[in-house]
Amino acid sequence: MHQEYDISIITVNYNGFEDTCTLIDSIPADDKFSVEVIVVDNASREDEATLIATRYPHVKSIRSESNLGYAGGNNLGIQHAKGRYLFLINNDTLFKSFDIVHLVNRLESSPKIGVVCPKIRFAWDKCPVQFAGYTQLSRITIRNRSIGFGEDDRGQYDTAHPTPYAHGAAMMMKREVTERAGLLPECFFLYYEEIDWSMSVSRAGYEIWYEPRCTVFHKESRSTGQDSPLKSFYITRNRLLLVRRNAKGVGKYISYIYLTGMVAARDIVRYTATGRHDLAKATIKGILNFLKS
Repeated sequence: MHQEYDISIITVNYNGFEDTCTLIDSIPADDKFSVEVIVVDNASREDEATLIATRYPHVKSIRSESNLGYAGGNNLGIQHAKGRYLFLINNDTLFKSFDIVHLVNRLESSPKIGVVCPKIRFAWDKCPVQFAGYTQLSRITIRNRSIGFGEDDRGQYDTAHPTPYAHGAAMMMKREVTERAGLLPECFFLYYEEIDWSMSVSRAGYEIWYEPRCTVFHKESRSTGQDSPLKSFYITRNRLLLVRRNAKGVGKYISYIYLTGMVAARDIVRYTATGRHDLAKATIKGILNFLKS
């Protein structure tokens, strides 16, 4: 594809018009690079793509008639993008300083580096750290942690370093990475797709880095909500799906047993005991959906 821009900034909008506008407003029109901004409206109730196109004529606004999920929405944006570098960013984020030059410099510093993530801080109170890199997933429990999560930012995470996984809220990649590692896996729809994709990126021979000289501020998950049946369903199903697609040997089956016999069973009991029968049902449905797929 002919590359007309240095950077394509891609964000997916789902009933989040005001958040998306706040993000666009935080991106300066004139910077060191030629930048295109692409908004994919993922079948919002109202045609928010048209509203965005009207308010921001310079933005490439794409309307999807069906909700393609996080991966599908971003993939649609990637297919329309004409930049050398692709920056996928959640619509409920914003920049206070537009320092993405540091992300580009990190990508250009080595042919081995394929993806880079900024420091991510929450956008409330004292803006504590959300992400300063990830630890490795445990092979059995499929758990890891986000480095620095919830800590005040005192500069303790201001050193760039490799990280095993990219953070889906903000990640910049060389276009060639999508050609060698593939697009984001759409089978997940919501949650864990960036972890699965990061594993594909690593298998393709690329490194993923954390670069703290650029910071993005994240308002966090407004679209799905905390403790929603949607979240319980996809997290239950997608942990198992991640194991199926990436684990090997006996460890795969031990992980299945742990995730269903311990984690999901514990959650179902806890939800039932607290009267959240909707979450218990969603967890069961997540297991059944995985078994059928």
